[in-house]
Amino acid sequence: MTDDHTLAESYAICRAIARKEAKNFYYAFVALPLPRRNAICAIYAFMRQADDLADDESLAREERRRRLDAWLEDWRSVCHGGDSSNPVFLATRAATERFEIPLNLLDELIAGVTMDLTPAGDAPDTYATFADLYRYCYLVASVVGLVCIRIFGYTDPRAEKLAEETGIAFQLTNILRDVAEDAARNRVYLPLEDLAAQGVSLDSLLHRTPNAPPTVNARALLASIANRAEDYYRSAEELLPLIDRESRPALWVLVRIYHALLKRIERADYDVFTQRASVPMAQKLAIFSVGLARMALVRIAIG
Repeated sequence: MTDDHTLAESYAICRAIARKEAKNFYYAFVALPLPRRNAICAIYAFMRQADDLADDESLAREERRRRLDAWLEDWRSVCHGGDSSNPVFLATRAATERFEIPLNLLDELIAGVTMDLTPAGDAPDTYATFADLYRYCYLVASVVGLVCIRIFGYTDPRAEKLAEETGIAFQLTNILRDVAEDAARNRVYLPLEDLAAQGVSLDSLLHRTPNAPPTVNARALLASIANRAEDYYRSAEELLPLIDRESRPALWVLVRIYHALLKRIERADYDVFTQRASVPMAQKLAIFSVGLARMALVRIAIG
């Protein structure tokens, strides 16, 4: 195991990664007490490293997979007590031990990352059905929710399914925001069965006229995904009272910012092609301020 000084430095590095990269997430992290914040930032930095390895398009998929496999081998060695020069691994190991996070959840997270590295030749990456997409969303987002609630703290087992569905809401929001960007990378996460139901061809998404707004059919397609996401955001509201009181402000901030992103997509009539949807900084800060006020009230109540 690492000594306390090295662990403190490792957590500081993870906090710096989260502060630089997390954007929507980091506002929620700050609303947590320091031990929980350290753990969440470690998990985020762990995910960030895996994503960066998988998404490095300067390398062939086979090379990205090789590097990710080597990274994963190093992580598994650390899990069994080995040393590593990677401070993110040291912090993540400490977080999993302190908050009793099952290591198989992190294995599932890596499985989700590697789904995009399956050799596809020239064929686009697609998902045939919503059930197929749900499995992908589960691995890359719901698993994160299941890790996070262990850091947040909960006793009611209902929290696990609700955290899973909250992750689905977040990932569907990401997918809607990134439709144009993903298509440029030869990926369409919107289920093919949904495209067919709305009369939208796969080719029309992959080879769009630059900066052209969506067609009527494309708007209907995106609205159908947004409606599913809205259903899953109801699970987020049910989850809030089930986690520890001192963690609720952080989850509240995270849900509000992500839901605000979906609402901006809806108000733009699903035009995610001419500009990338985002939550304005002023709105994020307003949500964050309420979260901090809630955190202060909880701490006063706890004493």
